[in-house]
Amino acid sequence: MSQDLKEAALEYHAKPRPGKLSVEVTKPTQTARDLSLAYSPGVAEPVREIAKDPENAYKYTAKGNLVAVISDGTAILGLGNLGPLASKPVMEGKGVLFKRFAGIDVFDIEVNSESPQAFIETVERIADTFGGINLEDIKAPECFEIERALIEKCNVPIFHDDQHGTAIVTAAGMINALELQGKNIEDAKVVCLGAGAAAIACSKLLISCGVRSENIFMLDRKGVIHSGRDDLNQYKAMFANDTDKRTLDDAIDGADVFLGLSGPDLLSAEQLKKMAPNPIVFACSNPDPEINHALAMATRDDLIMATGRSDYPNQVNNVLGFPFIFRGALDVRATCINEEMKVAAVNAIRELAKESVPQEICEAYGVDSLEFGKDYIIPKPMDVRLLEVVPAAVARAAVDSGVAGQPYPAHYPLKSMDDII
Repeated sequence: MSQDLKEAALEYHAKPRPGKLSVEVTKPTQTARDLSLAYSPGVAEPVREIAKDPENAYKYTAKGNLVAVISDGTAILGLGNLGPLASKPVMEGKGVLFKRFAGIDVFDIEVNSESPQAFIETVERIADTFGGINLEDIKAPECFEIERALIEKCNVPIFHDDQHGTAIVTAAGMINALELQGKNIEDAKVVCLGAGAAAIACSKLLISCGVRSENIFMLDRKGVIHSGRDDLNQYKAMFANDTDKRTLDDAIDGADVFLGLSGPDLLSAEQLKKMAPNPIVFACSNPDPEINHALAMATRDDLIMATGRSDYPNQVNNVLGFPFIFRGALDVRATCINEEMKVAAVNAIRELAKESVPQEICEAYGVDSLEFGKDYIIPKPMDVRLLEVVPAAVARAAVDSGVAGQPYPAHYPLKSMDDII
């Protein structure tokens, strides 16, 4: 990052008022009567109603449009374990995106916990305050156990965006890329470099979307995850293939897809040359991908490439998913975000990329046109139509799969932020 950008980022967060979020009052408070309704004695009435039926909290409080963004600060962006307080700017930033793209209010909560169990207990005790909980920047493998335990203990949707948000957007782009490259998803050979939270979630969701588990070759720092290894935790062991491949060089030979969720410059041009015709490379390490974009494009002219960066085509950006997924889940009072809802989000996002792109969206990105193809396999984050298609698909899947507490909303699909109730 340049010095100018560093200084601009610090000034942005500091002035004119520190931070990026505030709390607003949503009811009149101009008169003595207003205040008597807002607090004592009037507030006693909704208290009594909620005590009689906890579901009334959705009717009389902000619970139904409130998400907790919670972290322990053990895996902040690409910066590592810097502690919960250091994660606060990121959690506030996540809140900005929830509000900006889906009209969802957020409390950011940074938990100074001595163990995963302490974190779980803390979140469990406050969960009823919220309509949903977004876990963020928690290191693997602890994040898996934390999410699993909270899903069991809480009655609101629990979503670890570093896992599932990444997986949903990746799967949407990957399926479209396979289609464009003329490859059958069931036959595609996928090499996944990285075995952390995002890599495991992406691989699991790709299997739900049609990739065969035996066609996924996952690598960690010790090489290919295979059935002969005795050093695998339960999450990596799910992807242990019976194979004689041991290195990235072995695995990449003839591969259709490279999925990088690891670190910079780990895929060489020589390895890219060994991939099958019409390869697909998702090099998602940020800010520096597993292979430089210019180098990759110069090496293979039959390539479709995606990265996590906004200055290259096909950015894999979680903001395409999580605000709209929570919007749909909240609006039907879903008790969880299940596999059916995730797959529905994948399909909604990938199908939107095939639609004609309005001129105002093209102008927002400084281009004359955007058309489904090698340089446009997933929608742009500023595409307002995401608010229309993704919440509707997620809400429908929640209702159809039996995890919704309310019917499919009559005001769906959402056409703009003004339609949000």
